[in-house]
Parts: sequence; structure tokens; C-alpha cells
Amino acid sequence: MGWWAAGLPTLRRRALLVTPAMLFVPDAHALPERTMRFPADHGAHPELRTEWWYITGHAESGGRSFGFQVTFFRSRVDPTQRMQSRFAAKQLVFAHAAVTDVQGGKLWHDDRIAREGFGIAAAATGEARLRLRDWSLAREGEAWHAVLPAIGFALDLRCTPTQPPVAQGRAGLSRKGPEAVQASYYYSIPQLAVAGRLTLQGRAFEVAGRAWMDHEWSEEYLHRDAVGWDWTGMNFDDGGALTAFRIRRRDGTTLWDGGSYRNPRGELAIARPGEIVFEPKRRWTSPASNASYPVEWTLRSPAGVHTIRAVIDNQELDSRQSTGAIYWEGLSDLLDAGGRRVGRGYLEMTGYADKLRM
Repeated sequence: MGWWAAGLPTLRRRALLVTPAMLFVPDAHALPERTMRFPADHGAHPELRTEWWYITGHAESGGRSFGFQVTFFRSRVDPTQRMQSRFAAKQLVFAHAAVTDVQGGKLWHDDRIAREGFGIAAAATGEARLRLRDWSLAREGEAWHAVLPAIGFALDLRCTPTQPPVAQGRAGLSRKGPEAVQASYYYSIPQLAVAGRLTLQGRAFEVAGRAWMDHEWSEEYLHRDAVGWDWTGMNFDDGGALTAFRIRRRDGTTLWDGGSYRNPRGELAIARPGEIVFEPKRRWTSPASNASYPVEWTLRSPAGVHTIRAVIDNQELDSRQSTGAIYWEGLSDLLDAGGRRVGRGYLEMTGYADKLRM
């Protein structure tokens, strides 16, 4: 689902010296229904305020297991849109990458930010071509190619579709709250075949695995009573794909929920309101932030009843020095009622350390 426009005002002030007046956000309007068109909709939609491209996956190499996450974001700065100066920060591009070293029990992460232009940062329209200094994510043929040399690790991965996209919600218009304005255009590409190189502390691993891709763009996302969300994208071992999320109030109750399940035969079920139920089973408390995260859940969805279990507990990302956000995002297993692993993917939990502000 992507997360991180939450800390954007802090990031703008620190990195780009944007004034408080530039942070004014005009009233949003409900998004109309539209037909997804590819490859154009893989590219950027600068007419809308917030957008992200989000790839998560797991990869194996000679007995070593890794999780990885690559996210590029685009954010429109509304008050600068009429400015004529080439230096006006009309669009911001920022990115985040992380690697979970399962055997090492450690999470590595890094991030970047710049205003669009001057050959430094770009989010192209018409096709997916994202660049932020020496980081890039682009479609080459049908594959998504991620190249990210980061601090302590590096990724050079090709993620090739084996299935068509899933249009989330109502033909790609996904509600995120009780008011019609709280919505995004949203599609997923599950079951991506991963191949390439992952480098950790100077040691290179030729890896292969599976990944999940989300692309969302919107004008307004969270209801005023929302503090964050719980989200998962799970690739089943049999070829199925499950999306599940809930928008959460401060007291932990569900404000809104949604998701989908596409079975191995390609039949798609869109979750009805109330059909997605997250029930926490085991919690882990971060020694760094003191936030308490459910790292094991019972999940009820159109796919049935399953357990989501973090592969390692400490997959909290602390971005207070850049975006101001603290959240949990990590590699997790999907278990059936008998405790057998039937899938693997990513779990994302936001708003546990502090309320998200988008």
C-alpha cells in the first residue's frame, strides 16, 4: 500500500526549505471512476497530489533468505504550480529501500529525496521511468528493473510479471474511508518473478524469488479519525494473490477495510465492507521507539482464515531524521489453519508510534 507521505511536511522543510505557506492543501474532490490503461498508467499522474510505486519481495541465494522493498514517491506541491521559475519545487520525488537479512536477523534501509528536474529526479508520464540521482525504477520490456546502490546494501533486480495486474476496489478505484474523497486509483501486480543481484556489506548474492508491486495515486487518502493502517500483499505458493488492508482509528478499531483475492485459476473476488478482519495475536515492542506492533495476526479475508507471522520481529523503520515517520514494514509468512506455510509477502503497519499525517 506504500506508506510514507506521512512525514512529507517535515521532509520538505528540512531538505527543500519549503515555506509553511507552500504546505497549504486545497479541498479535495471525489475521484471519478476511470478505466486503467497500460502501459500509460504505469507512469506518473502529476495532476494528482500523491503517488507511489511499491515493490516488495523475497529472494533466495544458496541457503540465504532476504526480503526487499523498493518504493518511489511523487508529491505535487500545490502552491508552486503557477510559478515560472525552473527552481520552483512543483513535484518532489523521494524513494526508500530496505533489505531484511533473515539469517542475520537485521533490517537495512536507506532513502533519498530531491525536487523533480535538472537531471536529478524524474517521474515520467506515459511509462514507468523513475529516477532519483543514482537510484532508478523503470519498466524495460515487461520487467520492472530496480537499481538502488544504498548505504550498506545494493539492489539490481528485475521483476517480471507472470500474471496480469489486479485492479483493486471498483475497477481500480479503491475507497480508503467513509467519505468518497478518501480514495485512490490502485492496481497490483502479484507473483512477479525476481532475478538479479543483492549486495550486502560488499558481498554480492545472485538471487531469485517472488515479488509484489503496488501502484497508487490519489488526492486525499486518510479520514480525519484515522491514525494509520495495516496492510498485507501475499503471494500464495499455489499462484493465488491476496491483498488486505484496514484503516485504523486511535483505539485500534477498524474505520475502513478492503482487499481482494485472486485464486490460482485467475478468478477475482473483491472484499465486501467488513469482510477483511485483522485480529492481533502476538505483539513486539520496539526498544528504539517503544511502539508496540502486532507481528502475528489472524486474518479473515475472501481467501479464508490465515495467520500472518513476521519472519523476524524487528523490521521497524525509523525515519525521524528524514521523513519524521516511524513504521513497521517487513517480510512475513502466510500460514493456513494447520500452521503450514502457504505463502509469503509483506506486512505494513503504520500509525503505531504516532498518527500518520498525509
